[in-house]
Amino acid sequence: MKRLFEVDPWLVATHHLDKADRRLQESITAVGNGYMGLRGNFEEGYSGDSLQGTYLGGVWFPDKTRVGWWKIGYPEYFGKVINAPSFLGIGITVNGEQVDLATSRYRDFYLALDLHQGLLTRRFVYLGDGVEVRFEFARFLSQTIKEAAFVSVKATVLRGHAAVTFDASLDGQVTNEDSNYDERFWVPLHEDAAAKSIQLQTKPNPYGVPQFTVLLKQQLRVNDQPVNGQVATTSGQLHEQVTVQLAEGQSYQLEKDAIVVTSRDVAPAAQATTAAQLMKRVTAQSFAAHLAAHTDRWEQRWAKSDVVIEGDPAAQQGIRFNIAQLFMTYYGEDKRLNIGPKGFTGEKYGGATYWDTEAFIVPMYLAVTPPEVTRALLQYRHDQLPGAFHNARQQGLAGALYPMVTFNGIECHNEWEITFEEIHRNAAIAFAIYQYTAYTGDESYVKHDGLEVLVGTARFWADRVHFSQRTQQYMIHGVTGPNEYENNVNNNWYTNTMAVWELQYTLERLAKGDADVVTALAVTDQEKQHWQAIIDHMYYPTDDQLGIFVQQDNFLDKDLRPASTIPVDQRPINQHWSWDRILRSPFIKQADVLQGLYFLNDRFTKAEKERNFDFYEPLTVHESSLSPSIHAVLAAELGKIDKATELYARTARLDLDDYNHDTQDGLHITSMSGSWLAIVQGFAGMRYDHDQLRFHPQLPKNWRRYQFKLNYRGRLLAVDVGQTVTVSLLAGPALDMAIDGKPVHLEVEDGHA
Repeated sequence: MKRLFEVDPWLVATHHLDKADRRLQESITAVGNGYMGLRGNFEEGYSGDSLQGTYLGGVWFPDKTRVGWWKIGYPEYFGKVINAPSFLGIGITVNGEQVDLATSRYRDFYLALDLHQGLLTRRFVYLGDGVEVRFEFARFLSQTIKEAAFVSVKATVLRGHAAVTFDASLDGQVTNEDSNYDERFWVPLHEDAAAKSIQLQTKPNPYGVPQFTVLLKQQLRVNDQPVNGQVATTSGQLHEQVTVQLAEGQSYQLEKDAIVVTSRDVAPAAQATTAAQLMKRVTAQSFAAHLAAHTDRWEQRWAKSDVVIEGDPAAQQGIRFNIAQLFMTYYGEDKRLNIGPKGFTGEKYGGATYWDTEAFIVPMYLAVTPPEVTRALLQYRHDQLPGAFHNARQQGLAGALYPMVTFNGIECHNEWEITFEEIHRNAAIAFAIYQYTAYTGDESYVKHDGLEVLVGTARFWADRVHFSQRTQQYMIHGVTGPNEYENNVNNNWYTNTMAVWELQYTLERLAKGDADVVTALAVTDQEKQHWQAIIDHMYYPTDDQLGIFVQQDNFLDKDLRPASTIPVDQRPINQHWSWDRILRSPFIKQADVLQGLYFLNDRFTKAEKERNFDFYEPLTVHESSLSPSIHAVLAAELGKIDKATELYARTARLDLDDYNHDTQDGLHITSMSGSWLAIVQGFAGMRYDHDQLRFHPQLPKNWRRYQFKLNYRGRLLAVDVGQTVTVSLLAGPALDMAIDGKPVHLEVEDGHA
């Protein structure tokens, strides 16, 4: 565990520039607005170790797949987010000396991310030859004008005289560290010194993936009035310099407004005009006015999503940090986008969509965002259904196989055990449809578009299983379950279980689907009979002596020992052990059997859950960021409150405390919902199956109380858990629900304790 930032309920702040962990600081201070985002890089530049990163939603490149042995059906390319042209730069010299915190002398360093509205501020005093200058920075990406970025820097001379030169730049000469074929992906098209803009396009590719064109435009202002510096351009770059002479006690504040437009929204030929119009909107108001409008948008979101924890400041900071980063990544404005595991904070995982969204984000967003936000995530998958059909055909199978990794519906991951084997992702797509329907009561999606998704994926499962003549049961061989520390196993219990659940759910929903959709899908009686046969005769590995569901056929033949036996200096094992050693070990990366018990919670007895939790959790190393939350929810349900609290801390502060020693590569965005799940579904025991909202609240020992709000079927509720429990209906029609198994009737302004 490594904690670089001070604990505060609303700030992520430090008074220390940690040069050895500069990348970690950059990840944690990343900001975004759903349209674009950037790591916490310094405006003035930094010559020390750093990961430069600016990312644009939906802008990516099909990087050439490199493998030693090409296999039929293998993806042709590895889709990846690319480091976008940067609008951040404001190089600074003082009396001819470059300000660079990697080499310059300085004091009074301070860096803070304000979680109220994603405002990043920084200050330090530069110590030069006979001069001291305090620099103060602020930046945010607007929630009201998505294409707009605002950067401010103020210089105040504390001692001596300073000639300060600001070099505001637009830089398209950027590279990617994580690439298979080439580190540069941008081709300069045009630099316009008069308009202060640059335009670039992604380089051609042989895969039919569209090229993206991006235009960046900047304007400098002082006291809200435009300033025109000395402009120079080179290929893919623009620099604008402003020099001021400052005596002791004098200050100068420069604002840089930037506009970023992409060909996803604006045709290349129209980008210059659109950017000019947007800049006119930006310069019509002050930095402060834009920040106020931006903050107001954030206040509206926090009013319905904030979680308050009393008694544990670190837990409080963790949940707010996670909610803020999630909302900076996605709030449903662009239905073509989804939520990548790193969001806008790094290159790892390619910036693409994984099953994480359906399994971990959907249950949180259902409760803390308007219903249309989650509906957009479901629609994203329906829109990519043609790609899922393509993926199944590539494997020689019927139906639809949703990709493990994608930007456009086509599988684009370059690891065999992911692309071909981790087919359980299909079930997560279907389960998200179930969750949306069960929580909102809205059946319009599942009756129409959702039914097309369900039938497509059901047809895949029906073709992917095989019938064992020896046992007279259906089986699924050659898979990887959620535990990616086992590959190419037979009869992963979770995969088999979820495949059957999906077939059952699809049959159920077919009977209720819109007539035109049901007719078009043309599911035959023979198909239905085959699906039912699979449901009735699926094989599940179990062990009667242990009373558990076995993770896969041969799991119990491993050298079973708890993860606590692994020497501390060998953790995490994925950074110290060979892959062969990991695959042979009994250690589990993340919830596998327990993921199934979490999803299908009402289908298993408490005794079944407890036996499986007690067997599998000690074997789990939690080296997936997705792991702690599921274990926390189940631990709380089983009354293991200390264990649940320990796991909550891990999921809430996974990045803030760098639990897995990899946050320097970017934040674990899709696992951040886990802290909310651990509180609401874990400690508060919220369930919403069987058409009823229920709570079974518990209070962690070191917490005095916790509070949260959620929307449910047109209502806004507030839950307050302390020495007593109060659930209040703040808005919407009356509600019948249950607390600790007892029926409760709620009306507005009526609380139940």
